[in-house]
Amino acid sequence: MSTATVEDLTEITAPDRFWNRQRRLGAALVIIGLIAAIVFGSLAESKTAKFTLSEDAEGAALSINGQFGAILFGVVTIAAGAALLAGVAKRWQTWLLGLGIVTFVLSFLCWQVAGKFLPLVDTVSGSLELALPLILGALAGVLCERSGVVNVAIEGQFLMGAFGAALVGTLATSVWAGLISAIVGGVIIAAMLAWLAIRFLVDQVVVGIVLNLFALGVTGFLYERLMQPDALKYNSPPRLPEWKIPGLADIPVIGPVLFDTNLLVWIALILVFVIHFGLKRTRWGLRTRAVGEHPTAADTVGIRVRGLRYMNVLLGGVVAGIGGAYFTLVSTSAFNKNMTAGAGFIALAALIFGRWTPFGALGAALFFGFAQKLANYLSAVGSPVPNQFLNMLPYIATIIAVAGLVGRVRAPAADGVPYVKS
Repeated sequence: MSTATVEDLTEITAPDRFWNRQRRLGAALVIIGLIAAIVFGSLAESKTAKFTLSEDAEGAALSINGQFGAILFGVVTIAAGAALLAGVAKRWQTWLLGLGIVTFVLSFLCWQVAGKFLPLVDTVSGSLELALPLILGALAGVLCERSGVVNVAIEGQFLMGAFGAALVGTLATSVWAGLISAIVGGVIIAAMLAWLAIRFLVDQVVVGIVLNLFALGVTGFLYERLMQPDALKYNSPPRLPEWKIPGLADIPVIGPVLFDTNLLVWIALILVFVIHFGLKRTRWGLRTRAVGEHPTAADTVGIRVRGLRYMNVLLGGVVAGIGGAYFTLVSTSAFNKNMTAGAGFIALAALIFGRWTPFGALGAALFFGFAQKLANYLSAVGSPVPNQFLNMLPYIATIIAVAGLVGRVRAPAADGVPYVKS
C-alpha cells in the first residue's frame, strides 16, 4: 500500500464552486448594467448632461448626451460584470467591481442630469459634510469594536456631544469651549458604557440602547427646562469658522472641498489615517487587535485586556463627541431634541459596511453622504425618482454586504464577548 507524499497532498484542493463570489458579483453587475443601458437609456432625454465646476451651467467639466451616456456607461458596467463571470485574475476583481459600480452611478446620473447640470464641487463638499458625523461615529465604533466592545451607544454620544457644545459654547461664547464640552459629553456616555460592559459584564447591546435612551431623556429634559425658555442665553452657540488655505483652495474640485472648510473635516480625515496607522503599525494597535480577536491569549502574554478596553472605549467617546459637535457648531446653530435623528445608528451601519476598518468606514460614510446629497439634489430638480428611494439605498447596500454578496464581513472574534479572567 503506497503512502501519499507531501507533494501529492499539496495538489489536493477543494473543488471550486461555479457560483463563487466572483461570479455572483459578475452576474449582479451584468444585471444592473442591463437595467442601466435599457431602462436608464430609454428614459433619458436626448439632451446634454452637464457636470460643472461652478454653481451654474457654466464651467462644464464634462458634457455628454444624456441618453448616449446612460447607454454607454451601462454597457461598461455589463462589460465589467462579464469579465468577472469569465474568471479574470484575482488582482483585477476589486478594480472591475469598483468600475462597474461607478459606471452604473454615472449611467443613472446621465439619465437624471440630461437637460440639466450637476455642480460637482457642491455635490462633493455636500457629501463630505453630510458624511462628517458618520465618519467620526464609525471611527469611534472601530476603536471600541476592534478591542472587543460593541458600541451601540454612538447615538447617545452624539446627543450628549451636541448638547454640551450648544450649552457651554453659548455660555462661554466660545466655539472652542463648545468643542471641548462636546468631547466631555461623548466621554461621559463612553465611560458609562465601559463601566457597565467591562466591569459588570452587562450585555453590551442592551446597555448601549439604554444609554441612548438615557442621553435622549437627559438632553430632552434640559432642553425643555433651560434652552427652550431662554434660547438666547443657553442655546445660541457660535459656528465653527471655515479656514481657507491660499493656493491649495484654488485646486479644482478638491481644493474647495478640503482646503476651504471647517476644522472638523480635517480632524476627521486625519483621524482616519492616524487610527489606520495605529492599528497596523504600532504596539497599541497590535494589542488592540489581539484583545479583539483572542483576549485570553493576549492576557497570557501580559496584555491588560480590561485596561486596554477601557482606554479604547474612552477614546471612542472622544471621537464620537467631536462628531456630536458637528450638529450644533457646523450643521445648525442651536440644539433641538433628538436632533441627531438616528445618525449614530447610520454610523454603526457604516462601520459594518466598512468591515471594521478606518478606510472602509470612511468609504461607507462617504457613500451614505453622497446618497443623501444626491437625494436632496434630485428632489430640488423635480426628479421622478422619489428621494426616499435614494435615502434607503445605503441601508440596502449594508444588508447586501452583511449577507456576504460583496465578500466576507466578519466582526472581530471577541466583539461583544465580556472577558472574565480565569
